[in-house]
This record gives sequence, C-alpha cells and structure tokens, in this order.
Amino acid sequence: MMPGKTVEVGRAAFSTPNRRFTLLDAPGHKAFVPNMIEGAAQADVGVLIISARKGEFETGFEKGGQTREHTLLAKTLGVCQLVVAVNKMDESTCQWNEERYREIQRKTKTFFQNCGFVFGKNLSYIPISGLAGQNLKCHVSRPGSPCFDPKASWYPAEEPTLFEVLDSLSPPPRNPNAPLRIPILDGYKDNGVTALGKVEAGTVTYGMEALLLPQKKRVKVSGIFLDELECCAASVGENVRLKLLGCDEDALAAGAVLCGPQKPCRPALRILAYVKVMELLEHRPLLTAGYACVMHAHTAREEVMLGKILESSDGKKKKTNPQFVTSDCLVSIEIMEAKAAAAEAAAAAEAAAAEAAAAAEAAAAEAAAAAKHKRENDSGWARDKDS
Repeated sequence: MMPGKTVEVGRAAFSTPNRRFTLLDAPGHKAFVPNMIEGAAQADVGVLIISARKGEFETGFEKGGQTREHTLLAKTLGVCQLVVAVNKMDESTCQWNEERYREIQRKTKTFFQNCGFVFGKNLSYIPISGLAGQNLKCHVSRPGSPCFDPKASWYPAEEPTLFEVLDSLSPPPRNPNAPLRIPILDGYKDNGVTALGKVEAGTVTYGMEALLLPQKKRVKVSGIFLDELECCAASVGENVRLKLLGCDEDALAAGAVLCGPQKPCRPALRILAYVKVMELLEHRPLLTAGYACVMHAHTAREEVMLGKILESSDGKKKKTNPQFVTSDCLVSIEIMEAKAAAAEAAAAAEAAAAEAAAAAEAAAAEAAAAAKHKRENDSGWARDKDS
C-alpha cells in the first residue's frame, strides 16, 4: 500500500440548500485505475481536482499523467457534467496568480471539449484552496468573507464558490417508473446481508421481490437506507444500502445487478460493442481476434477475449472485417466473456434514456403551465383588489 494515496473508493455525504450529494472519492494513482472506474461508474457529476502548483499540473496533464485518462474514462462511464477545481491556488509557487489559473484553463479546455464536455454548458472551472477552504463554501474575494484574500481580487465576487456551482447543477433525466436496475458495488454481512449500490433505473421499495443477476437468485428487500436514514423507498439516482433476504454475501460481488423480476436485464456471454481504442501496450501494438483483456462495465470487472472485428474507422477511412487495428480508432467488435455478466442492451438503454428525457420535458412543461396559471390568477386578483 502506498502512503498518502487513495486506494479504494471513499464514500461520504453532504448537502447544499437545493441538493443532497453522495461523494465518491476515487483514487487518482495509475496503479488503481480499476478502482477509479468503479467510483466513476456511479457518478452523475465529476469534480476533477487539478493542482496549480508549479510542476504538479504539468506532470499530471502534460507528461503522461492520469488527468487525461481519468477525464475520458469518466465521460465514457456516463459522467455528464464536469467541474474542474484548480486547487492549491494559495501555494507559494502560485499565490492566487490569475495568469497561472488562466494558463491551466487554456491548456486543458480543448482536451475536455474533445472528450464531449462543452464549456459553459456542462464544463466549468473554479479556483480553490482545499487547505484554506477558500472558494469551497466561503468566497475568496467577497468583502467580509472569512476566506477573503486580496490576492484573489481578480476572481469576481459574483462568481460562484464550488458548493454554489454544485448546487446549481441539474440532475440528468431519469425515469423512476422504468424496470429496476441496481448495479452492486459491494456486499457484506452485518445482522443480515447488506448490499451497496446506486439505483440506475426504476424505484426500489421496502418488501419488494427482486432478482439478482447473473446469479439468478430471487431476493426480498427487507430494509432501505439513504446514508444512515432508513426509508420505505428509493428512486433512480440514489446511492443506497439495502438489506436483502434470500442470498448470502458471496452473491453480492461487484458487477451483480439487482433487477425487477418482471423485466430483468439479460446475462450474456457474447457482446457486440463499439469500442474506442485509445492506446495499446508497447509489446502488443495490434488489436486482433483472440486479444485477452479486462472489461469494465458499470461495477463489473471481467476477463474477456476479443472476437471478430466487424468494422473499424480511424476518422478518415472505414474498413470492413479488418484483420487487426492499431491505437486511436473506433471499432465494432465481438467480446466473449468467460462467465456471463449482467448488462443492459444498448437499444433498451437508449429507449429508457429517451423515455426519461420525455418525462422530464413533460414535467418541465407542466411546471411552466402551472406557474403561468398562478401568475394569471395573481394578476386577476390584483386587478379585482384595485377595482
């Protein structure tokens, strides 16, 4: 174990005036990327901590560090909003220097946008000092703030703190009426069997029957906890702790999925996937049928073998049934697993996402209509009063 480095995914919770957050502290060291993937797979929002200290930013971003890989992995795993917190702004080599902050912003923005984030929409930057607490909750340049620092006067007082940025974010579209899906992160025995996971679709209720895949075990939910609060139901987006009857802790390995029994996902031994090939090993520079690797899907981590390459594209030319591909290309490929893994078919996932977006749009329209109706009633009451 390496001193001073996060190894496992840490969990904590905090609240802002409008939101309740579950914090997943994922490891940043390259030796623990698989653990980072487990954490990022459960997240809706990524807060990427970048050091402003001279040399540390360059090592992490420009010299083969982990910043680029982590950002791309987070986007691939479903993180739809990215907040870049430029930390250690109070450090002696930086001293809240505006040019250093702008330099980091300038050097990273293009890469983050190439990953699929859009500046001003789902990509934002904020300078902070975690050690001094500046721009976390209390503002660094607002007069009267306990964190006030005159060297940071270039950061406008009307600009938000980190907590204010998080408080303003909107959750992604979700459908609480979809079939239940809870990828299991971990399980343990403590006065019964307990499972940890995030409700990715649907709603879990106290006493409901569910199906644990790929083990195909029928279980009953005998307790639901949000943080330390016991409740009768948890909807999509919640990180939950569940008490289960009908299984032992061995069945709750990372990668298992708790489903509604009526419409469960289907365990598969063979998957057709679209894969972005980023970088191959120096001693194995060609990707061919028979290539052995490890696949990460939601919280699952499985050894797999690649089958036939159906199509490849390097951005300039498409090939059908190529014998091999190299780094930096997009491929359609068969993946064969040694044991069945529970996963959602892409068509079903896309249909669920479209349904959730439609439901969110309908709810927004209903809320707007209700607000308009209230304004009209208030206006009519005011006219009656005046007359």
